[in-house]
Amino acid sequence: MSKMRLSFRWYGEDDKVKLEYIRQIPNMHSIVTAVYNVPVGEVWPEETIFSLKEQVEKNGLHFEVIESIPVHEDIKLGKPTREKYIENYQENIRRVARAGVKCICYNFMPVFDWTRTQLDHRLEDGSTTLVYYQDQVDQVNPLETENDLTLPGWDSSYSRQELKDIVAEYHKLTEEDLWNNLQYFLEKIIPVAIECDVKMAIHEDDPCWSIFGLPRIITCEANLDRFLKLVDDPHNGITFCTGSLGCSASNDVVALAAKYAAQGRIHFVHMRNVKLVENGFEESAHLSSCGTLDMYGVMKALYDNGFDGYIRPDHGRMIWGETGRPGYGLYDRALGAAYLNGLWEAVEKGGAK
Repeated sequence: MSKMRLSFRWYGEDDKVKLEYIRQIPNMHSIVTAVYNVPVGEVWPEETIFSLKEQVEKNGLHFEVIESIPVHEDIKLGKPTREKYIENYQENIRRVARAGVKCICYNFMPVFDWTRTQLDHRLEDGSTTLVYYQDQVDQVNPLETENDLTLPGWDSSYSRQELKDIVAEYHKLTEEDLWNNLQYFLEKIIPVAIECDVKMAIHEDDPCWSIFGLPRIITCEANLDRFLKLVDDPHNGITFCTGSLGCSASNDVVALAAKYAAQGRIHFVHMRNVKLVENGFEESAHLSSCGTLDMYGVMKALYDNGFDGYIRPDHGRMIWGETGRPGYGLYDRALGAAYLNGLWEAVEKGGAK
């Protein structure tokens, strides 16, 4: 039986969006969070994990989804030091599982987890949103230390020289090398996920094409098929991000939702609408007509094909004068959650095809 567990991203005690506000959103089930004060690749302290769990549960919500446990660059690059970081990753899976976590979102993107060119682009209605314009990306070259141009979302923990060095390392890597390193990682962690009964859910590259000449592989149907076969087990699945896949017109997001839900390999869904423009894309309100994607079609595809997992409204605009973390304010994501509730109820009451 299809089921939607509505969830909401929360960045911990420093988040302007409070848990007591999130719990007031109708049908809210789970909080999606992580440990943010531990360096990438290190083991998360159990007391920190259980403190998060306690905060979430005392607000009447479930602590079942982690987004994310980041993958250290040495693992992606296939360095000898990856063994230590993979062991730490395995231990983190065990530790969050002991706290009741059932799903872990992660990605395998080299260097840049996501790329946008502006975080406060003003739309016609006066709201602001995240956008990606290719001509602005083309003006930036991370290999030029004398070029001070940067993009939002770049990891500020890297100095300009360090960023140049790690990008240069990836330029020596082919897509096949990255595939091999991903397979090596999966073969080490999925057995632990099976042992702990935790669903691992890889997030697609955002956006789903190569940037700055870096290899990117979780981008399209053929590559998702290949990924799922690397370790062909239900615990090895995907975070189906409509925005990351939908920013390329070559991806049929509704068809992909149906296909992978039917296979039981979608463990987590990020529902985000995007408006494709000539030079890139703009993140829009969740309503289908505000962007390019058929949000109803995606929800129906999930329902019709037995989806039983976690869904969260993804990036929202900044509306009604709210300020805070771009894409992660309360108001527009709450509207998005209400919209997803309505779509799911409409599909559910309409019955399966």
